[in-house]
Formats: sequence, C-alpha cells, structure tokens
Amino acid sequence: MKWGLFGGTFDPIHFGHLRGAEEMLEIFKLNRIIFVPSSRPPHKLEGEITSFYHREQMIRLSIEGNVNFSFSEVENLRAGKSYSVETVEYILAKYMENLELYFIVGQDAFQAVTTWKDWEKLLLLCNFAVMTRPGYEDVKLDKILPQDFAARFVYDEKIDGFKGPTGHAIYFRHVSFLDISSSRIKEMIKADKSVRYLLPDIVRQYIFKNYLYKKP
Repeated sequence: MKWGLFGGTFDPIHFGHLRGAEEMLEIFKLNRIIFVPSSRPPHKLEGEITSFYHREQMIRLSIEGNVNFSFSEVENLRAGKSYSVETVEYILAKYMENLELYFIVGQDAFQAVTTWKDWEKLLLLCNFAVMTRPGYEDVKLDKILPQDFAARFVYDEKIDGFKGPTGHAIYFRHVSFLDISSSRIKEMIKADKSVRYLLPDIVRQYIFKNYLYKKP
C-alpha cells in the first residue's frame, strides 16, 4: 500500500488543498490520501480555529465521491496538542507491515519544519512529498535544514528526490499553482465578498448555513 497523509487545519478546506492532493496522488501513484485535520495545532491559540466538528464536516463533504480520498480523526482522539510526528508513528504502528507512507506538505510549511516537534525523527520515519510552486526549481536542503542533518540526505537522480539514511526520501514536486488560502477566504466572508469558485459549492453552502467565520 502507498498512502499519503495530508495534514493541516483545513479551516476551511478549499480547491488548493483538493487539487494539490489529486496531483500528488497521481505523481506518486498512491492508493489513498488521508486528510488529517489538526485538532489543537501547537502554532495556533485556542479560539483561533473553527471547531474540529465543523472542519471535519467540510472535509467529508468536499471529498465525498472520491474513492481515493479519506478522512481521519486521529488527532482529535488524542489528548493535548496535535503533533505530526505522533500521527505518523500511530499510522505506521497500525499499518507498517505493508505500508509505504508519504507525508504531504506545502512548500511554505516545509520551510518551517525545523520548528516542529521532533522534526529530525519525523523526517526519518517516512517519505516527505513537498508541494512546490514556480520558483522552487533548484531546491537546496541545506537552505531549509541544518547542514549536518541535510548532509544525511543525498540526491538520487533515479527518483528525483533526496534519499535519507532510513531509505525514505524527501521529494519536491510542482503542483498547479492556485493562489488560494483559508485565511483569505475567511477575510472575504467577513467582508461580504464572494468566495464562489475558491472552494466546493457544498462547502461554501455549509459555511453560510452554519454562520462560520461571520456571525449572523
């Protein structure tokens, strides 16, 4: 099995998330992509994000009908802050026997990976599939990671990725550039601006039905 784990707050999920996931599914020939929303992101204060329940419903609505997309509430079931390393360890412990795991992340998030809990351990646990934008054609790991750690990953032309000492690799792959952000969508809703065509209609309708991001 080849699975992709796609984490984030998804507040709300939008076409940038969905199209990126679809392209990574094809690029790496994955069997499944699992959307894993953070329950209590360590980089955000309580009250800054919408309840897990609403974010779960929006994800489920947006991926309904795509047999290759699924949802996991693993981070909501775990007490305390949501850490990616703990989620990856959980998935590997449960399915490791036949699983090749790809952790899917955006370029901006990967630039800050050294601020994550146990980031060194995380980068050695599974493959990392980084979604990049135009302008990242010549990625240098030692510009993102400390030089001594980056040196443990060697570029392999055959896979077009940086292979690490555990056999897992860090890949950088271009996906369609959709200049959409969840924060911008929330700002637009608060300002009574249209968000049509930025996210699935069914998610947009859910937002307005439940008065998310703007009080009635």
